[in-house]
Amino acid sequence: MQAPPSDIETPKSSAVASWVLYDLANTVFSMGVVSMYLPLWVRQQAGVDKADTAIGIVTALSMGLIFLLSPILGSMSDRARLRLPFLTVSTIGCVALTLCMGRVSYVNTLLAFALANACYQGGLQFYDSLLPSVSTPQNRGKIGGVGVAVGYVGSFLAIGLKLASPHFGWTIPTLFTLSAILFFAFALPCFLLVSERKNPRSRPVFSMYETRAALLQTYATLRESKDHPELRIFLIGRLFYTDPINTVIAFMLLYASNVAQSAGVTGAKAEQIATLVMAGAVVFAILGGFGAGVLVDKLGARRVLRIVLYCWCATFCLAACLGIFGLPWRLLMLVSSMAGLSLGATWAADRPLMLELTPPERLGEFYGLYGMVGRFAAIIGPVIWAVTTGTMQRIGWTTLRAEGVSIVVLLLFMLVAMRILWPVISKPSSRNLAEN
Repeated sequence: MQAPPSDIETPKSSAVASWVLYDLANTVFSMGVVSMYLPLWVRQQAGVDKADTAIGIVTALSMGLIFLLSPILGSMSDRARLRLPFLTVSTIGCVALTLCMGRVSYVNTLLAFALANACYQGGLQFYDSLLPSVSTPQNRGKIGGVGVAVGYVGSFLAIGLKLASPHFGWTIPTLFTLSAILFFAFALPCFLLVSERKNPRSRPVFSMYETRAALLQTYATLRESKDHPELRIFLIGRLFYTDPINTVIAFMLLYASNVAQSAGVTGAKAEQIATLVMAGAVVFAILGGFGAGVLVDKLGARRVLRIVLYCWCATFCLAACLGIFGLPWRLLMLVSSMAGLSLGATWAADRPLMLELTPPERLGEFYGLYGMVGRFAAIIGPVIWAVTTGTMQRIGWTTLRAEGVSIVVLLLFMLVAMRILWPVISKPSSRNLAEN
């Protein structure tokens, strides 16, 4: 019997497990460093009044950098014989820069974070591209789903480090260091055990001609999206709803800390409450992802996304009232559970809808635009938060009430997204039409 072709060989279980572990590794960084430790460290160093502006600016600069470099890096990795070296270099860069954070000056720590986050974001596109090397067409969805599920373990690990820090006397710089070590330790098996399929059509990596051609192709894809009106509406609407979602992820812990502290909770206790709020959001994100996945199969991605956007609007309304009207801080747990459910459900509906609207023969091309929309939203969201909060503070509002107003602005973005998307999400999904 002839051996099966290499593109459908069953990957080794060690390679699959190693690839999945990398999802856990990078989630330790995203949840720990990006969403928790850096906001708390900046709050300690710059003060409550300046933390929002500082985090907003540095996050926007970091995402702006990777937004500009992403098409170039993607083109380079497409030309290389192997993508794994790109993932290795970006991960080591992120780890090395994270080790410096908190050990150098305030400004240099922010600079190190901006570059580390850019390395992390760049690594994601190389990591995702390795999925065909650790799966077959029959189990690709399953393997990808396992990676996402295991990634949430990384979130709990990062939260656990923060909750354990008072017992061991760990400072925030120590948590930066531990996160970097764990990131590298869990990523190392991926570098060593994943056997990537070589690109049979490799070309020179450092080629200005090839890079220019790739950028021109990106521009052409942007122009040609008008030939697919529903897809174009979806991508524009996605910009408006991923903007507030990315911003919530970046500022949730900072906002929760301020809500708790405004109610008379001491600083250390406020941070602990905010950490538990993040843990609750992660738990409900898992439930939201699984639940919405089932609903997508039954109701269609369009209808589920419509329901999810309504849920986000309700979440933003309650969250804004907490800050503006000084509602009891215990409502934070309700807000975090609503945000978690909505977050998990968003990606469970968002990706299948993108797949439904995209011509199969141009899937990779338009998924590049899909990724660019998410990254651009991650630039403008933190800037809007920083500008709104800073403006309200200058006219005499407290930091917490100013943050509440920023959440109202995010709500407006969500409403705009619903208005733009309505021609798409108000229609039955293609699966429903086929059944009818």
